[in-house]
Amino acid sequence: MIRCREIHEDDVTQVVQLLTLGFSRRAYWVRAMQRMADHPTPDKFPKYGYVLDNEGTLVGVVLLISTALMINGESRVRCNASSWYVMPEFRAFGSILSMRLLKHKQATIYNVSPAPNTWTILAKQGFVPFANGRCIAAPLLSRTSGMPIRVRQIAADEPAGADLAAYEITILRDHQGYGCLSLICEFEGVRRPFVFGRQRRYGFLPVAHLVYCRAFDEFVRFAGAIGHCLARHGYFAVIFDADGRVPEIICKYYPGRPRFRKGGDQIRIGDVAYSEQVLFGY
Repeated sequence: MIRCREIHEDDVTQVVQLLTLGFSRRAYWVRAMQRMADHPTPDKFPKYGYVLDNEGTLVGVVLLISTALMINGESRVRCNASSWYVMPEFRAFGSILSMRLLKHKQATIYNVSPAPNTWTILAKQGFVPFANGRCIAAPLLSRTSGMPIRVRQIAADEPAGADLAAYEITILRDHQGYGCLSLICEFEGVRRPFVFGRQRRYGFLPVAHLVYCRAFDEFVRFAGAIGHCLARHGYFAVIFDADGRVPEIICKYYPGRPRFRKGGDQIRIGDVAYSEQVLFGY
């Protein structure tokens, strides 16, 4: 008797074993489950995600990071579905996990790391790309036009105000706790929030990942000043989701790695806050 149910607290050890079987890196999954335990989850959404339970033995799993966010002045829920794995002998039941996810019709379900063999399946389920590729940019080389711009890390006692809302400060502080660089760009008396994840490409090349900004054109506009700040922290390249090359900054576009979403609200380029990369690590 196989049934699909929510992951409970006492399932965590088995879930870690199952994910390690599918993807290796046990320490990574231990940290991921701890981060999910600490992450505030909206009411009526699962704390961790869902499993396939075969008479007490877990044979399949999908994690679901659910977050309440302020979008266009309203509290909305986004759910990052990730880490889908089903043991080979039970793959025929894998679609049950997907069907369970899609019952959250009031939320935006999205996937930032879909395997290529799942793209067609996602499209048939009604998912659409919110980005079709990625860019790698060198913002340090962008001109600043002599504008008096200050870019700094968020202060411990950063106050909310008309230019920087309390929920944006929460995003900055939460992601700083995940190991990201949470920056504030000040220009003409207005503060603008930016979050960059820190990763190493090919195991050695430090690259900053644009995780959150209020509007992508603000990143483009202040790229030079932001690039100088990132360089002081050892990051000379920035990676971000994109649908093509951005002509205003020096970058190279790499198509063919779409990110998908279904239902709810559109996901802006430069806004994947609380997604698996920052909660679980790169």
